[in-house]
Amino acid sequence: MKRTEQTKRLTTSAVMLALAMVLAMVCALIPFLNLPFGGGFTVASMLPVVIISYMYGMKWGFFSAAIYSVIQIVMDLYLGKGSTIMALFMPNSEDFMGFGAAIAILIIDYLVAYTLLGFGGAFRKVIKNKALALTLGVVLALSLRYIAHIVSGYIFYGAWAEWFFSQENFYAIGGWILEHFSGNALAVIYSIFYNGLYMIPEIVITAVAALIVGRLPVIKMSEVE
Repeated sequence: MKRTEQTKRLTTSAVMLALAMVLAMVCALIPFLNLPFGGGFTVASMLPVVIISYMYGMKWGFFSAAIYSVIQIVMDLYLGKGSTIMALFMPNSEDFMGFGAAIAILIIDYLVAYTLLGFGGAFRKVIKNKALALTLGVVLALSLRYIAHIVSGYIFYGAWAEWFFSQENFYAIGGWILEHFSGNALAVIYSIFYNGLYMIPEIVITAVAALIVGRLPVIKMSEVE
């Protein structure tokens, strides 16, 4: 790879990661976009990371997404959500489940979940329509992130399922779910439901944004990966 091409890739990726971080930070400061027990949707903050994978290939996309996963941890610590992260490692905290569980949650909900955004470039050479390829990449990448959160929620937070569905806000559907499901099945449904509250809107918003942004001439596949 020529030095100029490498510099352009590094510069473009840095700008995209910075844009993703700014969008995520702004949305994190808007109360109604965030759920009380963790998680929240943004205004297409992950689209810039997916664009990197589309433009420069999945290998570079995974590398950039991995960097973004670390940025997410640092950003949450800075914005105050870090108190939740830190609580996982504090034996005196109500959220403490053991150091092994705390590390596993950090790995699955951050390092794995956000690194999966590297799949955003999966359709770059399969579908000629640029906007469609980018949009399908968004749906795939964010859906995989959703699955990562479902796995984490089932394993580590499934015990909250009965309490969650017993809340007044979920009385209509919660009562029916509690009557028909229990044990592991209830824990899975809880994780799908809770994480879906923010991931499904996130997927829809980002997919729509990808359809629009994907038409811009500046968004194009690089010949160098």
